[in-house]
Parts: sequence; structure tokens; C-alpha cells
Amino acid sequence: MRKYVIINSDEVSSVDFNKVEETSENTLRYSLDNSQTFVKYEGAKPGFLYGKDTYTHSEILAVLSGDEWTSDEPI
Repeated sequence: MRKYVIINSDEVSSVDFNKVEETSENTLRYSLDNSQTFVKYEGAKPGFLYGKDTYTHSEILAVLSGDEWTSDEPI
């Protein structure tokens, strides 16, 4: 089952992209203020994510639909 973890943007340099679904820093989605992003993984939680909250798919969708991640402004 795929799991999701929100990290601070200044932690992106510690991400081992061989252990998450994203392929590079360029494929991450950031919060509107660019202070946070998230990664997804399957299987065992990668060590660099220990101590961080883990979300299910439905939980992360609820977070990402919030004001910090989704703008009401037209594109």
C-alpha cells in the first residue's frame, strides 16, 4: 500500500529518490508558500522519513485539498 509523508522544503536534499516514488526534486509538488512538499513510498518506511507522520491516500488527499496546498485563484 502506498503511503505519503509531508516534509519541509529544506529537507528535500535529504530525500533518497531511489526509495520513494518521485524521481527527483523537480517532480515534487509543493505547498502554495513552498514551505512543504511530500513524498510517497511503498513497503518499508525509508529511514530518512522516520519520526514524520505517515498518511494514507485518503488522508493526504484531504490535506492537499486544504488552503495551504490548493488555491481558489484562477490559473
